[in-house]
Amino acid sequence: MNLYSFAKSLIYVLLKPVYRFEVIGREHFPKEGGVLLCANHIDNLDPPVVGINAPRPVHFMAKAEVFSVPLLGKILPRVNAFPVKRGMSDREALRKGLAILNDGHVLGLFPEGTRSKTGELGKGLAGAGFFALRSESAIVPCAIIGPYKPFKRLKVVYGRPVDFTEIRRNKASADEATELIMAAIRKLIEEHK
Repeated sequence: MNLYSFAKSLIYVLLKPVYRFEVIGREHFPKEGGVLLCANHIDNLDPPVVGINAPRPVHFMAKAEVFSVPLLGKILPRVNAFPVKRGMSDREALRKGLAILNDGHVLGLFPEGTRSKTGELGKGLAGAGFFALRSESAIVPCAIIGPYKPFKRLKVVYGRPVDFTEIRRNKASADEATELIMAAIRKLIEEHK
């Protein structure tokens, strides 16, 4: 068993009794090929919660600062996380993300770039649109519907892949592509809250 599988099992065992996960739409997740998984961001636990409930291993971008935390900085790369410098165009992180998608893996993003202080869906950043337009990956929206309160139900909803045929053909901007993704996340939140 590799560290990712071990960590996924351990985190599931630790979190499942506290947050009663209700996972919806796992069947929409493509079984193979590159997948850009985009979720809303309401809590620090979002990455492990999305990761342990996804049917395939997920590679997450994480803010570069956490890689300098002792021990955590050593573990993160071994559980498929890689650093991104926030607030600037990090070409290395963009290249790494595209390589993950082009190699047929799952790249997990929180397009808002930071946690929502109110729990409401914020504006998405252009990075999600960049990855959606620069790859042929399936784009899977995901809604985390909380709140994160012990022994309360926490929903993780995976939507059907967003059809990007038209937007890619029309050479839309990264911002337009991100807005399409955010609209799909918003729709999932509204349908399942």
